[in-house]
Amino acid sequence: MRCSKAGGGLNARASLYLPPSLPVSRSPPPLPPPPPPPPPAAAAASPPSRHPGPARDMHCALLVTLLYRMGMLFLYQGLLVRGADFNQPADNYTVCQGDNATLSCYIDQQVTRVAWLNRSNILYAGNDKWSIDSRVQLLTNSPSEFSIMITHVDVYDEGLYTCSFQTQDKPHTSQVYLIVHVPARIVNISSAVTVNEGSNVNLLCLAVGKPEPTVTWRQLKDGFTSEGEYLEITEINRQQAGEYECITVNGVSTPDSKRVLITVNYPPTITDVKDSRIPMGKNALLRCEAMAVPPAEFQWFKDDKQVIGGVDGLQIQNERTRSMLLFSNVTARHYGNYTCLASNNLGSFNVSLRLIRPGSLDNMAASSMESPLFLGLLSSAFVTLLFKV
Repeated sequence: MRCSKAGGGLNARASLYLPPSLPVSRSPPPLPPPPPPPPPAAAAASPPSRHPGPARDMHCALLVTLLYRMGMLFLYQGLLVRGADFNQPADNYTVCQGDNATLSCYIDQQVTRVAWLNRSNILYAGNDKWSIDSRVQLLTNSPSEFSIMITHVDVYDEGLYTCSFQTQDKPHTSQVYLIVHVPARIVNISSAVTVNEGSNVNLLCLAVGKPEPTVTWRQLKDGFTSEGEYLEITEINRQQAGEYECITVNGVSTPDSKRVLITVNYPPTITDVKDSRIPMGKNALLRCEAMAVPPAEFQWFKDDKQVIGGVDGLQIQNERTRSMLLFSNVTARHYGNYTCLASNNLGSFNVSLRLIRPGSLDNMAASSMESPLFLGLLSSAFVTLLFKV
């Protein structure tokens, strides 16, 4: 059975049909008249009355009402004990939490008394309301139907309900078991987690509902799933960082879901560097990219001396994952070896790169290594070496 997630306002009906017989009479038998008062004694011998006449009448009326209710209570409880058809199982009637439930009893027999009961508690006896719950209301008390409604049903309303009636022959009962379904809902979930790479991570997601809901964890990035309230990740790595979603469902309503962010800290790793060949008088750029959590801090060095931005025509521009060393109007002193250092609280990583002057010996050596002539000489030498061997 599927329910709206918000619940409330929906109506469901359970009907009990009983075998046809004679027309229905719902009027309770009249109460016997009270005994006549004793004859008054002599005025002189009578003590003065402590209660005025109207007050005494009110007390008598309350006493009669109380005795009538007690008699009705014993009667209907006796009907449950003596008249129940125990060989016939009660029908199941399923509603959703927050909806309205209507219990209808269709009796086509001549009856003297009729009532709806929850377990052993009388809810309504004819037109007389016994329940103190304002949610319980009488809908119909006619010759063909006796119906009550419970508004905004909750889990504590679940249980056995009995339509009890008295015919001229014997008492009878017919029963229905009210089942209350509750949509699955997450009531507790782990907060965001930050750990170092290689640590163990445990996530918890608690859900309630009726029937008992299932719980599934899912990593949004790659679709990994795990069944159960607990998710354990041993020796977590940086690829396992990201959002994890807890989903709970029990078939009553739409699934409920919540997310947890896992942040994995790890030391920097420089992923991209490149030398630069720029002639004098031009602008140049050396770039250093690094991955790290938390983000790395960058420093530049030339010949083991830290480079300061804003000095000698140099500027340092740092972004989240990279740093750039900018040269304006390159001069001879700018050429040479540079070191990029990336660091965070978990470690550091450095790499060397060069600003090369075109036509310099370093540049010529690098170019000659790639020339066809050099490659041909290298190939000839290799063949000669193989021949000698």
